[in-house]
Amino acid sequence: MIRSQKDPIALMNFPGSNCSYDCHFAFKNLWNIKLQDVFSCDRVLAGDIRGLIIPGGFSYGDYLRGGALASWAPIINELQGFIKKGGKVLGICNGFQILLEGKFLPGALLKNTSNRFICEDSFLEVSTGPSLYQRLLETKISLPIAHGEGRFFIDKDGLKNLEDNNQIVFRYQEEKNPNGSISNIAGICSKDGHILGMMPHPERAISPFSGGSGTAGKQVLETFLSMCL
Repeated sequence: MIRSQKDPIALMNFPGSNCSYDCHFAFKNLWNIKLQDVFSCDRVLAGDIRGLIIPGGFSYGDYLRGGALASWAPIINELQGFIKKGGKVLGICNGFQILLEGKFLPGALLKNTSNRFICEDSFLEVSTGPSLYQRLLETKISLPIAHGEGRFFIDKDGLKNLEDNNQIVFRYQEEKNPNGSISNIAGICSKDGHILGMMPHPERAISPFSGGSGTAGKQVLETFLSMCL
């Protein structure tokens, strides 16, 4: 169990998570917020936590599939209760894979159509909808991506549900789809907007010196932060 601290946002760590430092750096340098570390073997979340970030990386070496083994970790049982109580969740890259494998969001992430690991800037369109991300972010942004299994897939009925419920938050711009994702999908949210899963890395685009369009990542993280405070 982690100790209760002042700042109400936690970072979920698994063996193989390698983007935790980037998230810590972003929140500390932008808002002087110290993220509380939570680990895969933990079975209890501190009661003061209102937001939870699942960072990128290769949890459990991506054996079976990206995020598959992590979705069975003890902390995931606590995540279910956290969400039911209204907790806010941001899953980035491998974190998105874990949310899908755990059935917290619909769909799946498959190998890129190129069968290659892709590391580059992605050009995104932010869809209209009721979630805070869709209301506050600029309509076109750029964020870095780095993945080998980032091709979002869902069946025809599932895609229609996502569209009807305005759950598609990010789409790769037309003709700039890097991995073959269906309907150019790069990120989706839950129906209530409390859970966001995305392949691009906002924590790597927090200043003009980092990546993407400079500060687009800061806008994404700031929106998540505003939901948690």
